[in-house]
Parts: sequence; structure tokens; C-alpha cells
Amino acid sequence: MLQPTEVSSQPTVNSFANTTATPEKKSGGCASKGCGSTKTEELAPNIQERVANHPCYSQEAHHHYARMHAPVAPACNIQCNYCNRKYDCANESRPGVVSELLTPEEAAHKALVIAGKIPQMTVMGIAGPGDPLANPEKTFRTFELVAEKAPDIKLCLSTNGLALPEYVDRIKALNIDHVTLTINMVDPEIGVKIYPWVHYKRKRYRGIEGVKILHQRQMESLDLLQKADILCKVNSVMIPGINDQHLEEVNRVVRSKGAFIHNIMPLISSPEHGTYFGLNGQRGPTTEELKTLQDKCDVGGMKMMRHCRQCRADAVGLLGEDRSKEFTKEAIMEMTPEYDLEKRKEVHAGIEGFRNKLAKAKTETQITETVAQAGPPILLAVASKGNGLVNQHFGHAKEFMIYEVDGVKARFIAHRKVDHYCLGGYSEEGSLENIIKAISDCKAVLVSKIGDGPKGKLLDAGVDVVESYDVIETVALDFYKQFIKLIQPA
Repeated sequence: MLQPTEVSSQPTVNSFANTTATPEKKSGGCASKGCGSTKTEELAPNIQERVANHPCYSQEAHHHYARMHAPVAPACNIQCNYCNRKYDCANESRPGVVSELLTPEEAAHKALVIAGKIPQMTVMGIAGPGDPLANPEKTFRTFELVAEKAPDIKLCLSTNGLALPEYVDRIKALNIDHVTLTINMVDPEIGVKIYPWVHYKRKRYRGIEGVKILHQRQMESLDLLQKADILCKVNSVMIPGINDQHLEEVNRVVRSKGAFIHNIMPLISSPEHGTYFGLNGQRGPTTEELKTLQDKCDVGGMKMMRHCRQCRADAVGLLGEDRSKEFTKEAIMEMTPEYDLEKRKEVHAGIEGFRNKLAKAKTETQITETVAQAGPPILLAVASKGNGLVNQHFGHAKEFMIYEVDGVKARFIAHRKVDHYCLGGYSEEGSLENIIKAISDCKAVLVSKIGDGPKGKLLDAGVDVVESYDVIETVALDFYKQFIKLIQPA
């Protein structure tokens, strides 16, 4: 019996009974469109230890640990054609936007409040809404205050790298062990289509001249981070027709310069955001295009980050569960911090105990499966509230985790956001149609519960339904065994 520590709004699991439903037989081959296999390398043990409870750097950790972004850095030193920081919708998750800015003192107070209210919060990052290193005093003052009062909270920042060479020593001195660089090109001729200007040493450079400066500083930043033994994640925005064919080269270069994980994100380009790309009709990649590129880059010892939620610069909570509305400036300034280091250690120990049991359950499942050869891969959609379990009602899901399964392994590859189906009767049919469309390339959806109505429509659309409450990999591999029997010739 596996019992996780209760975290956030997640219920305690009482047991992992195998209640996987028998899948309905359907026509068609088993190989899902775009389901090619990849060569996924495991992280080196020393890196695994350093990112073990960092939800943004570890795909496995993001099921269990939370983060907080401190919105203290409003200014930016470059302009990106996919960014407009003036737009904000509190219901939307998108980089570069916030509802409220905080002073360093307010941000430190908020970190202590949240560390008490959400003890599984392990990381405080600064990612904007501008560039943290274009606001160095606010950024470093925030880090200093949090490091002094909450030494167990990891500190990290996300930057475009233009100003990083000037501050790498200060970053190291503050024990900031994780830095994310956004690098969208290593060829300035491509970069000029992404960046209209760069502000460097009190001068604004437009066109190719500015992009060359940005490129040179980004390459220097990679070298300095590697020399300082600071873990570097690289973010890249995939922009079809501009850098989509170029990002394999970006991946090769940043890998050679010490980056250990690469996050290729889809362009967000809705016209209502007012970005240059949005207003000019630049489309984002399809899920298939994104996965194909990620698979091509998933080689050579560098991990691909596939669990990114493209978070707001004021996000709070588990990835995929933004609780920033609970912690507005007005609300937090009335709260007394309840930061308790010993209590936090107890919570984290409980999480680690559960993770060990979960890992054992996964290992036992995979040992059972490895007696057979891997089969053709399929995709499955999973409704989960965290903890690595199938534990969410279909109608409550805001997103589905996508797993690729081949009978030997179940591998997380993406998440897909959807509208709630259970809307109290309002637009439920349209919402269900959009959900079915979002997961139409999946052979089944794994949920804790589902109503007869949506279940029937999913089956009609060729998507099997599995109701269970168990470890994701266990349910996925069990489904695969049954599914492959149905399609194999007698």
C-alpha cells in the first residue's frame, strides 16, 4: 500500500488497486501518428542530485514539488517579436506577464508566507516580467533577503543572457545553482527576424548589429556558467518558418557548451496579446511538429524538458496549478509568515518517502514488462493532479499529460491544456469537442472517473477510456498489454 504525503489540494492515496478497465477494440493500426522512438539519456547522478526537488529542472520532481516566481523585474534589455508585457489576463499562463509587481521586500515576505502555506514549495525564481539582470539591484536584493531568511529555498533566475557575464560572480556568490537562458538562434541572420532591437551599455542597437551582440553575449554566458559549475537550462521558442529548422543547430551548440537540459517551447501568438507575431499572423507549431523537433533534439546526453507550462512571471504552486490568485499583494501583506524549517523538512521527507515507493512500483512494473520486446508506440492522455498518479476526474482536468507507451516503458512527452468539461451546463458540448480534438491522436484517456455522456462520445471518436486510481506507468502499461492483444492477428 502506497501512501503519499498530502500536498497542496491533492488527496491522500489509500491504495493502488489495479482497477484498469478493459479497453474497447477499435479499428486502425497501433502506431500513433508522430510516435517515433527517441534516444533518451538519463541525467548524470551528480546533476540528478542537484535537481531532485526542482520542479522546473526535473520532470519527475514536478509531480511533487512547487515553485514561486517573484515578479520584481519589470524592465527588459531586448525586444522579442513574441512578447508584449503590457497584456495580462489573470486566467492565462504565459511568460512575461504579471498582475502585480512587487518590491524585493514584498517578494521576500511573500516567499516566507508561501513556504509556510505550501511547504512543498522548494524553489523561488525570478523570471520577469522583464529580464532579471536588466533589473539587477531589485533581483539580487530579493535573492539576498530570501537566502537570509529561508536558506532551504533554492534560488534560480531566467535571463536572455545579454547582461549575465557582468553578474556571474554575484550569481555564484549567492549560491544560485540554476540559471535558465533563453536562446532562440545561433545565427544572427535568423535572430534578426526575432529581435528588432537590443539595448546594451546604454545604447539601442537595431537589426543585425544588435542581434550579433546578443548572440556573442549568450555564447559567453554559456561558457561562464559552465566554468562556474552553475546548472544551465536553455529555453527556445519554436517559431515555424523562422527558427524551427534551426533549433537542431541551437541544440547542438548549447549542448557543446554545457547546457544539460533544453526546453523547446511552442510560440504563443494569439492576436489579442498584441505581439508583433500575433498581429502579423505568425502561427505557432502543431503538437506533432513540436514533438518531432523535440525527438530530434533528444540525443547526445542532453535531456529535453517536456513538462514546461510556459508559466507566468508571478506563478505560484505546482506546475500546471497556478495559485497566484490566492496570494495577491493585498492578501499576502496581511499574512504573517509561518515559515518553519523543521516542518518543511518533515514534509519533504514524507514526499521523498512516497517518491521512493513510487519508484519501486514503477520498477517492478517495468521489470515485468521487459521480458517482451518493445512494440509499436502509442500515445495515451492522462488526467492527473500530481504525485505521478492517475487521480483526476475527466471533467475537472485543465490539461492532459501525454505519455508514449511501447509495452516496455511509459514515457511522458507533453502536456496539452484544455477547457474544463464540467462547466455547469454552459458550453459543455463545445468544450468536449475541443477536448476530443486535443487528444484525438491518443489511443486512450486514463482518468479516475468519467461520466457516461463524455465516455460514450470519446469511444465514438475512437479514444478508449480507462478508469483507474494507480501509478500512471502501471495503468499505461497494463492498457498497452490489453490493447496489443486486441490488434494482433490470431
